[in-house]
Order: sequence, then C-alpha cells, then structure tokens
Amino acid sequence: MNQVSLILMYAVIIGAMYFFMIRPNRKAEKDKAAMLATLAVGDTVLTTAGFYGVVIDINADTVIVEFGYNKNCRIPMQRGAIVQIEKPEDAEEKE
Repeated sequence: MNQVSLILMYAVIIGAMYFFMIRPNRKAEKDKAAMLATLAVGDTVLTTAGFYGVVIDINADTVIVEFGYNKNCRIPMQRGAIVQIEKPEDAEEKE
C-alpha cells in the first residue's frame, strides 16, 4: 500500500511538471514557428534587441533587415531573432 501511494505521488508530480513547464514551452515554440513561416519580404519586424525594421531579403535561416529612416543600415540576422511581425496590410488597416 505504501509503495503504491509513493508511485502515485511521483506520477502526479511528473504530470504537473509536464502541464506547467513542458507543454507551454512547446506551444510557444509552435506558435513562433508558425509566425516565422508567414514571414515575407516587406514585413515590418521587431527583433529581440528591440529594433524595428523592414525585411528586404530572406534566406534559409537568415533574414536581411533594413533599419532606420535613411535605409542605409542593412543587417543580416537569424530568423529566431524576430519576435513580432507586422504585415503591410495590417499597418494600412490601422490608419
């Protein structure tokens, strides 16, 4: 009887860890992958460093982003460094 309750307690703890730690991380990774799949040239993006820029070229796992008003600052960066995407159509609807 004592061993059964010990095994049951471990099962409950492992189940709770799954639902509170592992499952939300997997969902966030899946959501980010879906967001990055919609990335296209001309989209305005927010990077992990807090910079806003416009995507001008997309390669396999790198993206070239143009920053600033003078359009002279073009920086290649990893796709994973993009936190948020705003489509040009969405920006027009807000105005």
